[in-house]
Amino acid sequence: MPSGTRVRFCPSPTGNPHVGLVRTALFNWAFARHNRGTLVFRIEDTDAARDSEESYEQLLDAMRWLGFDWDEGPEVGGPHAPYRQSQRMDIYKDVADKLLAGGHAYRCYCSTEELDARREAARAAGKPSGYDGHCRELTHEQKAAYEAQGRAPIVRFRMPDRTITFTDLVRGEISYEPENVPDFGIVRANGAPLYTLVNPVDDALMEITHVLRGEDLLSSTPRQIALYDALKELGIAKATPEFGHLPYVMGEGNKKLSKRDPQSSLNLYRERGFLPEGLLNYLSLLGWSLSADRDIFTIDEMIAAFDVKDVQPNPARFDLKKCESINGDHIRLLDAKEFATRCEPWLKAPFAPWAPEDFDEAKWAAIAPHAQTRLKVLSEITDNVDFLFLPEPVFDEPSWTKAMKEGSDALLKTAREKLEAADWSSPESLKEAVLAAGEAHGLKLGKAQAPVRVAVTGRTVGLPLFESLEVLGKDATLARIDAALAKLTA
Repeated sequence: MPSGTRVRFCPSPTGNPHVGLVRTALFNWAFARHNRGTLVFRIEDTDAARDSEESYEQLLDAMRWLGFDWDEGPEVGGPHAPYRQSQRMDIYKDVADKLLAGGHAYRCYCSTEELDARREAARAAGKPSGYDGHCRELTHEQKAAYEAQGRAPIVRFRMPDRTITFTDLVRGEISYEPENVPDFGIVRANGAPLYTLVNPVDDALMEITHVLRGEDLLSSTPRQIALYDALKELGIAKATPEFGHLPYVMGEGNKKLSKRDPQSSLNLYRERGFLPEGLLNYLSLLGWSLSADRDIFTIDEMIAAFDVKDVQPNPARFDLKKCESINGDHIRLLDAKEFATRCEPWLKAPFAPWAPEDFDEAKWAAIAPHAQTRLKVLSEITDNVDFLFLPEPVFDEPSWTKAMKEGSDALLKTAREKLEAADWSSPESLKEAVLAAGEAHGLKLGKAQAPVRVAVTGRTVGLPLFESLEVLGKDATLARIDAALAKLTA
């Protein structure tokens, strides 16, 4: 049976999902699953100018790809439907009206110019520059005068004149003094509700027990707590949730990783062939750890151990190389059949440069185990195996120049002779042939195999050479060495 724990993940459908958003979703999902609770997936799409249906579909697709399931929300339904804020406008209007009627909110007629002027004056006087409460206690006559001028008011929430203290699940006890949390807008002049209203109202109506979100929203928490108190007084909310503010994810230069940073886009990681489990393993380390001496673990292991109280408050730096390394470890954890299946998209058009009819399943099956030990991301498979399925290798010119030094033609001739006479039933015999060719020219294996590798594969680095030669076959290998010799002597 599910417990009473209820958390929510509530992204806005604006642009491509980013890794900071995924980290927030992961921690909420793991918290819900660890506590046998409920994950509510809610879409905050009240900003018509920025939200799009395409981004909404991308969010759903991203959640599925990552392996996140949700208990209430789009495509699942639930007792608190609808789960898209754009379909809940009547609810927000009703709550705003009740807040006004109960004295918890008021209409503010201040123009933008007036607000800016008063803020500037406050700053000049060394005082807090938030809203100064100008319209808090307007008389009926003053309101009528403003309305006669054609002013359309916004609705502001009336903050209580008291210190607001709460215990953050990540950061401990935090207090805000009233002068630092002024009255705030909850409804625009055109009647559209603001995030400051809709987010806590939905949390209240959906009976969310824990709010786990980014550190950038910490300053809004005292406002939401005060709003919860008002909603409880009005019988709209049953309780105030517990809050936990997750640490910033930092990018280059110790700046917060933003949606504009190229490495923040989830689509980038999908296109490069990150495994969902590898990416999630790394993202979980941005503020949390399974143990001090273990970085690689499964999602099930994370769920079993996850406690938001173990999340560290300090900013976490996104390290792409470590992310790739952890993903490579997860690639190696796959069984051989699963690895081959995961590689399939990169072995076909539009990623594969070879014709579909030139793809050889037997060669792929033979080389796949060797590829699995080398890859950091699945997209690397295309360049690593293209020499098997193209009629001739694609030469990387810097690699050619680096490998084909003076005397390489003589070495390749000797290597060809040794390979032609070698036993092709095992990679070890092919290694012995190239080793012998190197010794004939006073070279160790590393130096001797470089020209052979480039002649056959087109690159100086790649999969294990002698296993690759065995899979490519004797005739094709010798033909490519012949072509390289012809190029060297042209």
